[in-house]
Amino acid sequence: MTLHVDAAGDRFVVTVRGELDLDSGPLLQQTLNKALDRATDGIELDFAAVDFCDCSALNVLLDVRGRARLAGKQVILRVTSRAVQRLLTLTGTLPLFTEGRPGVDGVTEGHPGVDGHPASAAPAARPHPSAEPVEPSRDSLATENAQLHRAMQTRAPIDLARGMLMASFRLTPEQAWHVLVTTSQHSNTKLHRIADALLQSADGRAPLPAPLAGHLAAAVQTHAGPAGQTSHATTRRA
Repeated sequence: MTLHVDAAGDRFVVTVRGELDLDSGPLLQQTLNKALDRATDGIELDFAAVDFCDCSALNVLLDVRGRARLAGKQVILRVTSRAVQRLLTLTGTLPLFTEGRPGVDGVTEGHPGVDGHPASAAPAARPHPSAEPVEPSRDSLATENAQLHRAMQTRAPIDLARGMLMASFRLTPEQAWHVLVTTSQHSNTKLHRIADALLQSADGRAPLPAPLAGHLAAAVQTHAGPAGQTSHATTRRA
């Protein structure tokens, strides 16, 4: 992962390239915190060149977003890649990083932008925000606080579920993340619900529902290497 920080009026634009995972988390956290502390208005994120992003990166983003909220600043997603868009969409945290903007510039590789408009080849120039920003309403603040609280609550079970998959099937962190994402997409189930179901099955509170177990087994077979491949029956017992 490489990072670059540029001043843009009262904000800093942080451009990130490469993979956002557990190993890159400390550097990402340190860079974003420093940029946030130096900025008067907040920071904008350029994730167009991020080709992998998992829940450990989401933990960093949510932590920085919480710090910004307390300081009366913003953390805005300026442009994103498919990997980042998918993570934020599946975890329901996308609005936390896009509200207050006319729309994100888009995703790379010609995919539709998160606001439904075609992606730009590069971030379009925008006028700098007014020196006197409009204060958010009480309702919008309550909604944003609720979204942030819900995101902070759901990230821990997702991390635990990924760890459980890594231990059960000898997966790498990246493989376990792909298993969760693939299961979520094929079963049309939110990531945190899959995580809750896995954790409940692990401590014997409830068996893993058969349809979900089938999707999980298929995802493990797809993403696990030779050392991590197991039978569907073993997956269901997980």
